[in-house]
Amino acid sequence: MIPSDPPVKDGSLLQQELWSSWAGVVRSYAAVHSLGREHHAVVEVSSAEVLLRYGAEWMRFRPDGYQRSDGAAGVFYLTVNGQAVVDGVEDEMDLAAERLCREIIVA
Repeated sequence: MIPSDPPVKDGSLLQQELWSSWAGVVRSYAAVHSLGREHHAVVEVSSAEVLLRYGAEWMRFRPDGYQRSDGAAGVFYLTVNGQAVVDGVEDEMDLAAERLCREIIVA
């Protein structure tokens, strides 16, 4: 789905709440996808970034973009309606987190 909602304003209370929610779903899906695998996924959270690590692979989310261990980088933001936009594609926050965690852990 093409993004229709604006990004949440940086530093707002809404941004802080959505960022905490994003960190929570990333943490949950990272745990699920790393069960029974060689490594355990680690998710580090701060107000500036969410870092998902699995073995030598990693993905770093910031309020205005993401970076991956393979050198890929792109647009990432959360909308005022709680959607996640990754590279111009808007999706439910939990669906986006599940897909991205799977890409890093299962790939």
